Amino acid sequence: MNAAKRLEIFRRLREDNPQPTTELAYSSPFELLISVILSAQATDVGVNKATARLYPVANTPEAIYALGYTGLCEYIKTIGLYPTKAKNVIETCRLLIERHNSQVPETREELEALPGVGRKTANVVLNTAFGQLAMAVDTHIFRVSNRTGIAPGKTVLEVERKLMRFVPAEFLLDAHHWLILHGRYVCLARKPRCGSCRIEDLCEYKAKTSDD
Repeated sequence: MNAAKRLEIFRRLREDNPQPTTELAYSSPFELLISVILSAQATDVGVNKATARLYPVANTPEAIYALGYTGLCEYIKTIGLYPTKAKNVIETCRLLIERHNSQVPETREELEALPGVGRKTANVVLNTAFGQLAMAVDTHIFRVSNRTGIAPGKTVLEVERKLMRFVPAEFLLDAHHWLILHGRYVCLARKPRCGSCRIEDLCEYKAKTSDD
């Protein structure tokens, strides 16, 4: 895909959604961090339902740590893999209190040192909470990048690096939100909604008979 096509793709996505953001509900960098940890292999809707009960009761490292593992599980037990996530969240809260003065760190290295925080989670927090240029490649972005031809790659890291290189600078801050939303609602995994896609004429995906 050439640069002119990429520019037009993101121009249209911005035109349709000038101020995209995550669909996770949060009011602080800490709440976002916890929500993203909880969102692994879970839906944003499911996470939001759980945190709508949790955050009014506990939305600081100290408050969640005080709940303890069992107490936290009561709030997040509707989320997949909640036992492991509860352990990671409790330990993350302890480390934030002890090492970071209860503040969410603003570097990738410090974020990835927290339990349950991988590269994708760190990128979400850096980009969404702190306005840093970072690309959180999830399954939606990986699919859209490959299917459209925007940034094809065999691994998540390869796609991330290509997107950081290929996405025009003026769109880079918000690009991962546009791509996630496009993958979530238009460029679906099983049957992409090509007929109602704003960038269909720019996309390099050739629909197979089974997708028609």
